[in-house]
Amino acid sequence: MKQTLFGKMYVVWLVLFSFSLCAQSNRDIADSLFTTGNYVKAINTYAQVNTPGATLQIARAYNAIGNYEKASLQYEAILAKNPNQEIARFELGKLYFKIRKITEAQNLFLKLSIRNNANPEYSYYLGRIYQLKKDDSLALKSYKMAIEVDTTHLRSLFQLGKYYVAQKEKDSVLKYVNQGLQFYEDDVSLINLKALAFFNNDQYDKAIPPFERLVALKEQKPYIFQKLAYSYFRTWEFEKAKEMYQQVLVVAGEVPDALYGLGEVYLKNQERDSAEVYFKWALEAKKVSLEREYMALGRLASAKKDGKNALFYYRLAHKENPENQITLYQICATTDQYYKDPKVKLKCYEELKGQRGDKNGYIKRFAQKRISELKEEIHLASD
Repeated sequence: MKQTLFGKMYVVWLVLFSFSLCAQSNRDIADSLFTTGNYVKAINTYAQVNTPGATLQIARAYNAIGNYEKASLQYEAILAKNPNQEIARFELGKLYFKIRKITEAQNLFLKLSIRNNANPEYSYYLGRIYQLKKDDSLALKSYKMAIEVDTTHLRSLFQLGKYYVAQKEKDSVLKYVNQGLQFYEDDVSLINLKALAFFNNDQYDKAIPPFERLVALKEQKPYIFQKLAYSYFRTWEFEKAKEMYQQVLVVAGEVPDALYGLGEVYLKNQERDSAEVYFKWALEAKKVSLEREYMALGRLASAKKDGKNALFYYRLAHKENPENQITLYQICATTDQYYKDPKVKLKCYEELKGQRGDKNGYIKRFAQKRISELKEEIHLASD
């Protein structure tokens, strides 16, 4: 009897052991799929494991593939079963923040910060949430709480520095930026804030070193070159200013402010001819053409059978770019429909025929045909 009972227990143990091995094998496979980015297969494999850890991984996989609705539902199901699951609450809070469910995210992070105020991430995310809600006072308080817990919390230091740059409070910017740079000396975001703090305060000599550091760190943003160029200009380093303004043109093309800045440098350096070249170039680069917008308004007016406004906008477009033959064609076609006087129509088509740029000759042939028809009409009317 004892042997029979023992045998049964052994069989049960063997089944459970085999099931455990199978579950562990599936978990290992699922983890491998997740790690290599094969999220859909990972989800299917985790579903076979059906443990709390596997359920959390399914939520993470949905989040990774961008299926935020299913990820949210999965996280919410985890918390419904286990309200004390801090990791799931934190990840769901970040997801809510990402998809801009701000109230839900705020509620989660408030609960997290109450339970564990020693985690700077909770205060940081509350700061981001309050910023989105335009509550700067609470946002600043949250960021400061984060750096009280962790003096090296880079993102909170950056947000504080960024806020004070916008307020042009240089000393506050430097307080938080320098605190971050003590630990992350090559962080380009903090270096950029430091440069802007000095630049916005007209302290160009002090703005130069952090801007130069950004360039040394391979930052290629046009505004960095441009502000560094202006700082050189204001500190009488004209050759360096030229070099930086030229760098703006290399990176961003014909930037009017950079061209004007070069003109200023050459003028200050008594190179008047070069200054004139760049001032005129800046003027040309700054011209804004509204041809496309006027043409669109002309087409819209034509669709509404409003010939008067169609002509008004087509003529404005033609004024913006007199070389565009299509614009003049639209003017003539609309004039043909809107005016009764054949002499007015004739004048327009004669101008169209004389315009250059008709590569295939279609417009010119059409204009010639209408000219002949209109002349015949005028001749018959005079008899």
